[in-house]
Order: sequence, then structure tokens, then C-alpha cells
Amino acid sequence: MTKIKAFRAIRPVRNKVHLVASRAVATYKSSVLEAKLESNPYTFIHIIHPEFSEKEGEKTEPNSVERFLKVKEKYKEFCEIDILKKDENESLYVYRQSNPKHSYLGVIGGASIQEYKDNKIKKHEATLFSREAMFTNYLQVVGFNAEPVLLSHKKSHELDDILAKIVEQRPEYEFATTDKMLHELWICNAEEVAQIQKAYEKIDACYIADGHHRTASSERLCDLYKLNPDYDPKKNYNYFLSFFIDEERLNIFSFNRICKSLNGHKPSDILKFIEKHFTISKIKNETSPYPAKMHDISMYLDSEWYQLSLKLDTHKVESVVANIDAEILTRYILTPILGIEDLTQDENISFLSGADCHKKIKQSIDNNVNKIGFLLYPVTMEQLKSVADNNLIMPPKSTWIEPKMRSGLTIFKIDE
Repeated sequence: MTKIKAFRAIRPVRNKVHLVASRAVATYKSSVLEAKLESNPYTFIHIIHPEFSEKEGEKTEPNSVERFLKVKEKYKEFCEIDILKKDENESLYVYRQSNPKHSYLGVIGGASIQEYKDNKIKKHEATLFSREAMFTNYLQVVGFNAEPVLLSHKKSHELDDILAKIVEQRPEYEFATTDKMLHELWICNAEEVAQIQKAYEKIDACYIADGHHRTASSERLCDLYKLNPDYDPKKNYNYFLSFFIDEERLNIFSFNRICKSLNGHKPSDILKFIEKHFTISKIKNETSPYPAKMHDISMYLDSEWYQLSLKLDTHKVESVVANIDAEILTRYILTPILGIEDLTQDENISFLSGADCHKKIKQSIDNNVNKIGFLLYPVTMEQLKSVADNNLIMPPKSTWIEPKMRSGLTIFKIDE
């Protein structure tokens, strides 16, 4: 059973939603971020970066309580001048993000922290204590959550039928963004909310596709509220803002690797070392050198693209994680040959995802910025679920999952 909670969203007014909703701040280059803050007084980034117009000496420390209080003040200002307004009734929100290639359709609502504790909402990624603590503190001070966690679940034909009827109606929001995405949002009435909740009761588990730190931080905050004598199990702090989506509608892309040095080896030595675990062949189609199947890795080295095909007879499988190509690359090449022990800390390695990744790798190596690059086959949904079902953790930077949600579209007030 999956519980999805209706809530009263704080939302941008219709004529400003395209100006308010933004991508996650970390996805913007500093120059673009500065331009958006200078040119758009309505962007939600002003709430996240409330000190943009202040002088350097007057700014508070990043991630401090003082900074979070300014975020809260800016949020209140947006509400007071009617950029953001709260819905009168609790609802669920059907949201669709689409481009000519793909359509992501799902439901925004509250996900149960108790189900997360009971492992009915499953994780596949490790979280850092420091980030959990920081974000818990942030949520406690500002009192709202503005970016949904991405939760996937098995396909439900019953839910599909409900959503199909809802999206036939005119959406409350319909706007395009510069990444060529169309965004649409529908506010469900009481009957539609009940139908959706009933359909979710037949779904046994959800999987965190994106937002592990936000989920863990919401759990920590809920535990703090439970210490209060006036704790109320019906309040929003028992839930976290989520976008529920059928796993078949998700797109999973690979996170590819590029390294600055060859750890003192010559390219010819690298090829000899790799031959122990891979069959090596040159890739003729350089316009699309991506691996065609699992356990094939594409490598760019010394101005050549190579296909590395894993020799299964030398590959030892201790768990489902060992069969993930990112782990195979680390185990047989990155650590023993290139000397990379910790992917999260080593400055010799960086990660790339997205369109034309092979061009970026080739250009970087041809220009002598980096020395070697790898393209991986994407992790499958079955692999991701298997890792989560076995309470294991994916290798770092294994997946790039879309859709990427906008901040400030439906704000979830925590203590309500």
C-alpha cells in the first residue's frame, strides 16, 4: 500500500508561474544564475539566494541559521505581494513535463515518512550525515519544501485511466521553458483525489529515483517533531513533498567518466592492463560511439574510440551491485590501473551526463585537458530496484534520471 497525501500547495499565481518556477540552483552556471537574478524579480531563486543584491561584507555565512532566516523572510515577502498564494482546499496535483521526445506524467503529493521508515519507500543511494543535518536545519527554519523528491513505482492501468481523464481538461498552468520543455499542472478536485489515493493503495512500494538527501532530512525533521508534546500524526511533517511517477515513464541515463591523468602509464600500457578483463576492439562509428549493451564500455584514449567487452569468465559477482557497469569500470580499471580509490573525493575524475557527451569527452582529451574517458551503458530500472530491494547502495554517480523537477511550482508547508 502506498499512501499519497493531499495538501494545500503554495503556488505562483498563474500569470507569473513561468517566471517563478526554476531549475535547481546547482544546475545553473554562475553567469546564468546572476543574469536570471538581475533580470527576473519573480524567480524562485531570489528566495533561495536572498542576499543577491547585498554587499559582500553584509552577507551571512552559507548554510547558517542566519542565511536560512533570510530565505524565510524572502519567501514571506513573495507571499505578501501575492506572487505566491495558498490553495483554499487540500489537493493532489497532476503534473506533466514534455518535449517532442518524451512525456513525464505523474502526481505531486505528500509521501509517508513512516512508509520510508518501513522500507516501503526504498533507497539505492548513500547519504552524507553532514548534508542531512544541514538540510534538516534548513527545513526546520524556513518551514517549507519547494522541490519534490522523485518517486517511481510499478505501472498502474487504473491510475493511467484516471490521469488520462484529468489531462483532457484545461490545465491550471501551461508554460514552456528555455530547455524546450512544456510544463502543465492540473489541480485535482475531491473526487479525483479520492480516486488517485485509492489507486495508490494497490501499489506496494515506491523507489527514490532522485532526492535521497531530501527524504532522509525530512525523516530527521519528523523525528524532531515527535519529541514535542503537541506532535500531531496528521500534520504535513509526517510526509515529504514528492512527484510520484510510473517507472516506465522515467528516463535513466548514464553518468560517464573522464580522467585527468593516466596514473603514470602510457596509453599502450593501459590497453595491456585492460585486456585482462576486457576484449578490446576499435569503434568505427565515431559519430555515436555509445555502448550498445550492458557490460560493454566505450573508451576514448590517445585519439581513438575503443569498445571494451567484459570477459564474463574473469568477472566475480558477489552481489547485484557487482554487475552494474559503473562498478565494473571502477573495479577493473579506475582503481587498479588509474589509482582512483574514492570516486567522491579524487580530483583525477569527473562525471558527465546528457546529450552529446561523447563530443565533450573527445574535445576535452584532444585538447589535452583530460587523458581518458569512458561511456557507460545506462543502469536499468530492474537493476536499480534490485539494489534497493536488497538494501544495497549503488556506486557513486551511477544514474542521471529524468524528469528533473522545478523548484517553487508547488510549495509544501511543513507545519500544517
